[in-house]
Amino acid sequence: MSNKSFWKNKKVLITGHTGFKGSWLSLWLLELGAKVSGIALSPNTNPSLFKLLELSNRLNDNYLEDIRNYSKLENIISKIEPDIVFHLAAQPLVRESYKDPLGTWSINVMGSLNILSSLSKLKKPCAVVIITTDKVYKNKEWEFGYRENDELGGYDPYSASKAACEIAIKSWRSSFCKKSKMHKPNLNIATARSGNVIGGGDWSKDRIIPDAVQALSKKQVILARNPDSTRPWQHVIEPLTGYLILAEKLFINNSLDNTIEINPFSDSFNFGPNLDSNKKVSELLDQLLIYWPGKWQRQEELSTLHETKLLNLNIDKSYKVLRWTPKWNFDITIKRTTKWYRDFYQNKNSAYSLCLDDLYYYNNF
Repeated sequence: MSNKSFWKNKKVLITGHTGFKGSWLSLWLLELGAKVSGIALSPNTNPSLFKLLELSNRLNDNYLEDIRNYSKLENIISKIEPDIVFHLAAQPLVRESYKDPLGTWSINVMGSLNILSSLSKLKKPCAVVIITTDKVYKNKEWEFGYRENDELGGYDPYSASKAACEIAIKSWRSSFCKKSKMHKPNLNIATARSGNVIGGGDWSKDRIIPDAVQALSKKQVILARNPDSTRPWQHVIEPLTGYLILAEKLFINNSLDNTIEINPFSDSFNFGPNLDSNKKVSELLDQLLIYWPGKWQRQEELSTLHETKLLNLNIDKSYKVLRWTPKWNFDITIKRTTKWYRDFYQNKNSAYSLCLDDLYYYNNF
């Protein structure tokens, strides 16, 4: 399971560890032997994968704090002294960002800068992988995959806040992480932009898979808000694998090496699926219903909120630089995701065993 010898006893901090992706990442790193600590708000879904995995009892430290509280954040980080940080804490929902735009900007931009400022006080090298989104690109509704050097933008507050976060991180890296008396090159910072992540254990609101499986579990019709929208669907394990590889590269090639100006892996990377996984929501639902029979119908959209219709990522850079490539095609992704939920709801299997089964299946695929 990944590079176990590298991760054993590494002090790893995950922000947003109580969320869907954060819970999966926490579990995986614990299985790899890392000493994992987390900073996040309390889980905001019911059920909660974090609670089902009993991660509060497995972690080295479990801090339920807001990353916008700088003094507490700085104090926690000074105690943990992490070797590696995965920053996932965010307000991650487009529709929620319309309801609370200032909160979204505050968490996604200033919260991220609070992390970097707190980490800059460390007197040791630290690899930092900051998770943003595929929505950081200025969307032109084109069929081509966006590359890491394409124009950033964002129509809605969520997308724009994540694009602004990318710009702020690049500025921080340029201003403070090179070789000079004014710089402290202990931080090796990269950003990761992933596609629409799905998988077992997600119960977030306004997401198609959680909405679908909850409807199916109650034998109700699935209501699809935007069935014609196309997204780069990928299983949660896929980008997490990329994050782990990127963190290893950052840590091993740290910028305290006096032979280099800046860590060559301190950059932005796309982690998306292969092109054949760029599917409409309607195609996603049709595939899901093969493995869990039911019905779906178009929901009459009462909101006028703007949402992107077409979006996909170019992952050439991650393949060439990191040697990362997705393993599972669209069908396997949907099949494994549906299996997780059916086994959870119908067979009463534990979330812990189901996640480990997916990790084992993925790593031996």
